[in-house]
Amino acid sequence: MKRKLDLHTGRPVWSAYRAPSVPVTPLKRDATADVLVVGMGISGAMIAEALASDGHRVICIDRRGPMLGSTAATTALVQHEIDKPISILTRMIGRDKAERAWQRSRLAIANLEARIRERGIECRMTPRQSVYLDGNVLTPSLLREEGLARRRAGLRSDYLVPSELERQFGIAGRSALLEHGNLALDPRKLTAGMLRAAADRGTRLHAPLEASAIETSSSEVITATRQGPLIRTSSLVVATGYELLDVLPPTSHQIISTWALATKPQKRAIWPGEAFVWEASDPYLYMRVLHDGRVVCGGEDEPFMDEQHRDELIPRKMDTIATKLGRLFPLLDTTPDYTWAGAFGTTATGLPLIGRVPRRPNVFAVMGYGGNGITYSQIASELVATALSGERDCDEDLYRLT
Repeated sequence: MKRKLDLHTGRPVWSAYRAPSVPVTPLKRDATADVLVVGMGISGAMIAEALASDGHRVICIDRRGPMLGSTAATTALVQHEIDKPISILTRMIGRDKAERAWQRSRLAIANLEARIRERGIECRMTPRQSVYLDGNVLTPSLLREEGLARRRAGLRSDYLVPSELERQFGIAGRSALLEHGNLALDPRKLTAGMLRAAADRGTRLHAPLEASAIETSSSEVITATRQGPLIRTSSLVVATGYELLDVLPPTSHQIISTWALATKPQKRAIWPGEAFVWEASDPYLYMRVLHDGRVVCGGEDEPFMDEQHRDELIPRKMDTIATKLGRLFPLLDTTPDYTWAGAFGTTATGLPLIGRVPRRPNVFAVMGYGGNGITYSQIASELVATALSGERDCDEDLYRLT
């Protein structure tokens, strides 16, 4: 394992709400399975559940335990909109790939919603619109062009002039794109639900258990653990978020620091429809409403230096975020009730890295999720499950490790 990271600091708002327990056990002897999934966050949980549903014998491990890494720090805006606007992504990777990436993200939201309902997972899932405000990346005229590009790709997108935006959502002096079909949910409840569903299908969940060394051959992966037992499998999936195993190749994956706050419940001051709100800016502000009327707002992202530096910035970042939130919604009490800092991985294109590790065809990696962690976790579960079934996903080239 590479250097361990303190993936979040402070008190994320999700600690205010109880999540179901997850039935983990220690591993006391060597074990065998078809697939080992390393990581019990959102990605690992979704992948383990998908593979177990396909009939694979799965073991899932985590050096901390379920939901104790980056999952606890997410703000859980489950959107199909990628960090890179489709008009900008087109210039980076071409129109065909850009449109397919956006279309796949939209499909992933629909698939995730259906999957949660089919599994009966209670995670406070609610459909949400999102409001994408003009900013320093997309001015009003460029934002209008972005909306046209999304519609060319078959995605519904409505341009709101300032008067329409203020009338519908109470935001003054800005223009926006109104998007549809996103999801608000509780990420800890979702992760626990997926892990429990995987366990119901025979997945063995072992924690705390840390992978310390990995040996691969053409037919087998042997994973040594710091606690002693060996795990022998046909395939390995590395879903460790932003702590990368040494088995993974160097990539353009970059670690970013982010900060967030949650207010006290104040339902009477919330904007109409409780839509997600975020900006076409760098860095951008993003916000959502929880079921009890708290407002979660985050942003002010910057490249990760070290945990101490990130944590020292918490007071100043909270002041900045609260001030910006108050400018958008003057009726809100923006006093933080919960504050936290976290880390996430991203890539230059905003697309994740999902697929087989070069020269290690039975090892899969999923990383670089940016601001679309839960959406990309769904896509990762689809791509890995398809690959292990012996088939080829038509979009695997969008996310391939290079």
